[in-house]
Amino acid sequence: MTRLIVWRHGNTDWNAANRVQGQTDVPLNELGRDQARAAAPLLAALRPDAIVSSDLSRAAETAAALVALTGLPVRTDARLRERHFGQWQGLHLTEVAERFPDEYARWRAGDPDPGADLEPLHDLGERVGTALREAADAAPGGTVVVATHGGGSRQGIGHLLGWDSGVLRGIGSLANCHWSELRRDDRAPAVGRPQDVRGWQLRAHNVGLVTAPVVVDAV
Repeated sequence: MTRLIVWRHGNTDWNAANRVQGQTDVPLNELGRDQARAAAPLLAALRPDAIVSSDLSRAAETAAALVALTGLPVRTDARLRERHFGQWQGLHLTEVAERFPDEYARWRAGDPDPGADLEPLHDLGERVGTALREAADAAPGGTVVVATHGGGSRQGIGHLLGWDSGVLRGIGSLANCHWSELRRDDRAPAVGRPQDVRGWQLRAHNVGLVTAPVVVDAV
């Protein structure tokens, strides 16, 4: 059984201010570092075999808290970056609503490609999902922790599960430093039992004991 833990990074000043981060490299704030240190022992107890992280510093700093407890190396992968938010990056959400009212309304309604140079959700899911699958494939039968981002994690998980963006909106975003757990049965089928073709299954979502502030849809 391969277990994949998809872990959202800790809080940043831009999270707290509802400012659009996207692929801007914003570091953790003190709350975010505290969240990572509090979550790390819970994940270390799962005895991970590998740690992979987005190369953006807020995810890499989050992963470092787990590295400090496990001694495992961390591999970075740029494909695990957050969604690129195009012309919105660096803006407060109120500014986005004022400057891009049509695109903002489509985004809030769940349009997978609302314009303003935002990365389409299909492309995001394929990019992050491929990186998640390859991270898990490198440790078959093991536990892999992947430190990534809110929007990217949701779409990447959806890609693995074969869920479209409409279904994914129903499960909500990960809070800062919370995680989802997926499992895949890699055992060969027993004699007389057909091959299990279920693939990845979502076993838990938004797990964590860290209290995080409410943020708007993982931007």
